[in-house]
Amino acid sequence: MTRQRSSRSPTSRRAPAQQVGKLRIIGGEFRRRQLPVLDSPGLRPTPDRVRETLFNWLGQQFYGQAVLDLFAGTGALGIEALSRGAACVDFVERDPRVSAQLSANLTLLNITASAVHVNDVQAYLTRAAKPYSLAFLDPPFHQQLAAACCHALENGGWLASEAMIYLETETSLAPDVPINWQLHRETQAGESTARLYQRQLP
Repeated sequence: MTRQRSSRSPTSRRAPAQQVGKLRIIGGEFRRRQLPVLDSPGLRPTPDRVRETLFNWLGQQFYGQAVLDLFAGTGALGIEALSRGAACVDFVERDPRVSAQLSANLTLLNITASAVHVNDVQAYLTRAAKPYSLAFLDPPFHQQLAAACCHALENGGWLASEAMIYLETETSLAPDVPINWQLHRETQAGESTARLYQRQLP
């Protein structure tokens, strides 16, 4: 996905990131637009096929709604949601360079109703919350972050009553999610498994 797949060493964090790739928007208003992607360890856009599958699952349920993109990376999922009619997206990404490129890409698309938050996701989820209709959650693999973030979303007031939550994890992980999250769709691609949940009232 668009996230940091593994922890980075201090050396890799200091290495300069360069624009060496492109992110292609596959649907909606910005369809076929290509955006710069940094050469940063562990960073890669969500594959086109996975994004297409996800947004086919979602249909128009999120149109005009607020979206939260955690571990945003390139912002591929959030930008795709904006392209397809989301009202606004809050992107959370801790790497300042990656965040700066994401902000630049939003400016390139003339997106003004969204924001990039340079912050650690777990720290961000301790702040005062507002409810979102759709949340993207794709934490680094093999760092045991998925369960804590899922429960922080549920317990911290971040989700609307029937919010949709997209979670991607390594296939070997059986995710520990809140009991009131009902599995809506699931697919596997390579080393990852993508799941879409719908929140039910506790």
